[in-house]
Amino acid sequence: MNKIEKLFDNEYILKFFNKRILPLYPDFKKIEKIKVIHHKKFIWVGSYHVVTEFKVSFLSDSENKKKKVKKLSFFCTAHSSEPRKNVYDVLNHLWNNGFSKGFLTIPRPILYSKYFNASFYRGVSGESLLEFIREGNKKEVERIVKKTAEWLAKLHKIPVSKEIQYDKSKSKIKTVVPGYKKILKSVEEKYGDKYLKDIKKIYDYLIELEDDFFKLSHRRWLIHGDAHPDNIIKISDKKIAMIDFTDISPSDFARDLGSFLQQVEYRLKKNSYPDSYVKKIHNIFIEGYCQKTKVKYNIRLKERVKLYYYWTAIRTAVYWLTKHNPDPERAEPLIKEVKKKLKL
Repeated sequence: MNKIEKLFDNEYILKFFNKRILPLYPDFKKIEKIKVIHHKKFIWVGSYHVVTEFKVSFLSDSENKKKKVKKLSFFCTAHSSEPRKNVYDVLNHLWNNGFSKGFLTIPRPILYSKYFNASFYRGVSGESLLEFIREGNKKEVERIVKKTAEWLAKLHKIPVSKEIQYDKSKSKIKTVVPGYKKILKSVEEKYGDKYLKDIKKIYDYLIELEDDFFKLSHRRWLIHGDAHPDNIIKISDKKIAMIDFTDISPSDFARDLGSFLQQVEYRLKKNSYPDSYVKKIHNIFIEGYCQKTKVKYNIRLKERVKLYYYWTAIRTAVYWLTKHNPDPERAEPLIKEVKKKLKL
């Protein structure tokens, strides 16, 4: 049996949580039950990649001697070969540098398990930006987009810790999983030469642009790496959180800006929002970010944002081409658009 399957055994996980997590919550007497929800479950003979939610029912004694149950959600992200301790370390770093307070927050880091190579954190409750986009709630979309700009501005101001072992492969688009070489190989294996030339030309161009910037500047910012509408959670009217820190790394802050803009605009267009509104959201985000960081949105920054905007678009196209049940019809418009915009 793969050892990660222990985390799905009710008896084992109840003992694990009572031993490792209950002591962190002294107001509770014991953990009564745990409901396991699988968000990502890939288990092979000697490896695994899982993201699991544990809905935990904590039990305490109230003053009138009646049982009092408090339900909290905890998440576990575990991978047999990719580092997960850095996720826990980064969350701790952020938690200790301002994200534990205020209206811009993150999931609370709980513990790291070396045995499972797993990071555990407490979840946040709320509705994602993607849900508001689908609902057609423009007022909330605008409010959350502005808050997202502020959240990223707050993140990019936090210094890169020298004590954390970041996953260096996440710092450049050439090496971001699955990596440039593997992408080309997968596309060629599935389609031969049909899309290979275009994908290679686009990636080569974008990689060269990024390398040029990194040669000019040695500065790196802590970036989220996967800022898209499904990872932005509205907790209350004033409070939002960002989730999923698997891709966090030191890199160019423009990557978060370009990636978010492409993802939010892609979702808006998919849900039939007019181009005028897409442009409005673009402006709200950029103006909000620049206002908080005092960064000038000059031609140099615009070009870097555009670089990552189109990288995110082509990355999405590659996903549609190479996923388990491929959908080339969704990939082709993205490839065509990127080629046209980059004049390749």
